Amino acid sequence: MIIFDSTGLTQNIMEGGFRINSRFTSQKLFELCKMDGAIILSQDQKRILYANILINPDTNIRSIETGTRHKAAERTARQAHTFVIAISERRKKTTLYHGSSRYYLKSTEELIRNITSNLQILEKQKEILNENISNLNILEMSELVSVSDVCKVIQRAEMILKISESIKRNFTELGKEGNIMHMRYREILRGVEKSESEILRDYANIPLKRAKTLLANLTFDGLLDTESIARLILEKPLEESISPKGYRFLSHLTLSAKEISQIIKFNNNLDNILKLEPTSFESTLKNRSSTIYEEIRNLREQIINGKIIC
Repeated sequence: MIIFDSTGLTQNIMEGGFRINSRFTSQKLFELCKMDGAIILSQDQKRILYANILINPDTNIRSIETGTRHKAAERTARQAHTFVIAISERRKKTTLYHGSSRYYLKSTEELIRNITSNLQILEKQKEILNENISNLNILEMSELVSVSDVCKVIQRAEMILKISESIKRNFTELGKEGNIMHMRYREILRGVEKSESEILRDYANIPLKRAKTLLANLTFDGLLDTESIARLILEKPLEESISPKGYRFLSHLTLSAKEISQIIKFNNNLDNILKLEPTSFESTLKNRSSTIYEEIRNLREQIINGKIIC
């Protein structure tokens, strides 16, 4: 049992053992753990304070554990309001306690299995997301976007973000052994949140922050219902036609955020922007109007030819 020192850890709980007060190293901890008693570490984890300590927490404190060591660990965490680690070599089980919280650490093999299966799911979802975005790009150029097309992209992006959150803790537990898989994980997630935010800015009928909050609060079952997404985020029925404001498209041009906002303010949506003549940009861009006009034409052609905007 490893206990972190706290003001609630009094002599009424601790009995026997001996004082160490030595600089913390993993090797010292390993050697001291060969003894039966608990080890007390400083709160900052820099020193080993005591070893071979008998722990006697209040037996009136409720515990759901059955083993003597884990029962004492849980009661100590509650009574002393501190962090306790209980390790069972026989059951190959490590449990963390902090106050009234309890968490069971998975084995390395179990963590790797979980992460591997989740990464496979994420990769498949990312492929579908890219296909949906590519389809949306072409529809935007043709003025054929429906609410349903937008909801499919939002749905897939949010699924990826939710799945990614569920495996973050596994990476934390796995530590350095998960470095290679973590690189793969970051590669899969690259650009997903940015794409979702850009699409929400283009289509959502509510502020971006509120839209993201509503999506974050949806369960996986809720995400499967595109009608709910349409109603909550776009406030339109699935079959209705819709036009993007143009933030996502214009962000790929050599324009500042202020210039993008001004162009959208004067033209309302992307459909109107794509129909503009070079002279239409002069009031906003002055000497750069013809350059931006050419950039818009080139980008539109690239999208129609199947190039994905990420």
